[in-house]
Amino acid sequence: MRTRVLPATINERAFSYYPPLKRVKEYVENNSSESISLSDAASVAAMEASYFSTFFHQKVGIPFSDWLRRVRVVRAIQMIHEQDYSICDIAFAVGFNDLRTFGRAFKRYTSLTPMNYKRTCRP
Repeated sequence: MRTRVLPATINERAFSYYPPLKRVKEYVENNSSESISLSDAASVAAMEASYFSTFFHQKVGIPFSDWLRRVRVVRAIQMIHEQDYSICDIAFAVGFNDLRTFGRAFKRYTSLTPMNYKRTCRP
């Protein structure tokens, strides 16, 4: 099944080229179930929040918050394929604080609700 997980305008190479972005990516991967703010990411990158926001957007091609949502949705998709987790468990495991926000983000990137996606890939 094909899903749309953001357009190809993301510069993934920026994470290996720029050490501050590499640190942020590793931090997010290791703490994906936690609440992660722009300020948290800026601290990890050793930058001031407003500078980090601009730097991230320029180098990666999308705002930090959009990238973070994308990372979480991709992880949710992996969890749906791995085991029969409940949608609620998946939402909280990938760092969303409520199901409504998770559902909107998931649908934005896949064009399906989490439950419909789960039904199509796990008969």
